[in-house]
Amino acid sequence: WADREMPVLRLIRERFEKEKPLTGVKLVACAHITTETANLARTLQAGGAEALLIASNPLSTQDDVAASLVADWGIPVMAIKGESIETYVSHVKAALDTNPNLIIDDGSDVVATMLKEKKELIDNLIGTTEETTTGIVRLKAMQKAGVLNFPSIAVNDAQTKHFFDNR
Repeated sequence: WADREMPVLRLIRERFEKEKPLTGVKLVACAHITTETANLARTLQAGGAEALLIASNPLSTQDDVAASLVADWGIPVMAIKGESIETYVSHVKAALDTNPNLIIDDGSDVVATMLKEKKELIDNLIGTTEETTTGIVRLKAMQKAGVLNFPSIAVNDAQTKHFFDNR
């Protein structure tokens, strides 16, 4: 149903299937593992990206969606409904081991872990996005401390996010 209810993303995916603008891009997405996120992941994959998903909130993970992404689409997912904090942290670190070019973050955990434990990845990073207010506060603190040396888009501040989240 997400494909039917997200016509703009469907159109982008159709264009991406032809143009492959993300060929060679390694992408880590820390997000709620839902049908909507699956639709985004399929679109990024259609564009040529090597996408890997991890859960931003283990309580919202839909295990059937995660399993389908792996089995039906070949998109790696490291997420288990109700996973422990230790498992979550191990997933963040394993995702960073893929040496991503782009990071879609939710709460800035992936970015914070990279800056604390894997600074060498910055050289290969194009940039990041951040979905949440909390994550943006963390990014601003990193910027003030002089450690945020790459572009990061505050998706939370976009008018379209306010439109969809608050209507």
